Amino acid sequence: MTTTISEPVTRAARGMADRALSWLHANRDLGGLPPGTTETMADPDSVYKPLGETTLAASLILRDGVAGPGRLAAAQSLMDFTWEQFRRGDMIYERQLRHTLMTDPLEMYAPFVRCGYRHEALDRLLVHRSRVRSVSSVEVLPNRRLAVANAARVVGLDHTEDLKALAGATWLGARPEPWAINWITAYAMTHTVFHLTDWGGNPGGLPPELSDYVHTWLPVWIDIWREVGQWDLVTELLVVGASIEEPYCRAEDWEAVAALQHEDGLVPRDSDPVDDDPQRRFTDHQHTVVVAAVAGSIALARSAEQR
Repeated sequence: MTTTISEPVTRAARGMADRALSWLHANRDLGGLPPGTTETMADPDSVYKPLGETTLAASLILRDGVAGPGRLAAAQSLMDFTWEQFRRGDMIYERQLRHTLMTDPLEMYAPFVRCGYRHEALDRLLVHRSRVRSVSSVEVLPNRRLAVANAARVVGLDHTEDLKALAGATWLGARPEPWAINWITAYAMTHTVFHLTDWGGNPGGLPPELSDYVHTWLPVWIDIWREVGQWDLVTELLVVGASIEEPYCRAEDWEAVAALQHEDGLVPRDSDPVDDDPQRRFTDHQHTVVVAAVAGSIALARSAEQR
């Protein structure tokens, strides 16, 4: 029997998601690409990757459709903003054209496709690229292979990846001793769940034995990182709990993160003081705000399914 997501959780999730989306929308210009940015970037993690994360959050809010009309309009506005930042897909196309083995253009494009944005030349290039043996032979971490496979599915590419085999090659797939987990491994575990479930859109995509393992040990992992104030990871673990077949959504965890959220929507990444400088605030905490928006949207969507 599926665990019902409680009213205190949905209340916290609604507040978190709405305020997080408002913050992302209000501060979107702080995350824009610097003038003159080209497809070859010295530091993609500085702006390019965070911009893609904002796109992902907006696309999932639109997919789930559980936000109010004003919030859905804000999510659509964010999608339009990031699409324009990427020159309506031209930058993603040029990056993939010049860097065949890079996977980030495909992953960056997938959230746009989820919401109906297409780039004809990029579509053709990705079909061609999917047939290149070098691309399928690149050695990457198993959870990253899952990310690429899920992006390919969203975009509509033919793919022959055995998702069960890929899942089995991950840390989570081994169902190891649950206490033998560290910070970076926990992030890898969360992303294994995200990609197998398509960010909560397909909870059954996580094999039952892995879902049971996660459901059993998630309370312990959340407690550990709550204790040390790693709020970015805690919030990712909330996404995991909302995404699995039998949701694990403990009210006290959701209320703890909601209580940390600033009035303007910012969610601190950890227990360190939050800088007052607007750009530093954005750079330091944008990822956690994205995750809070995603967590809230998925939990609300799963609750709506139950009703």
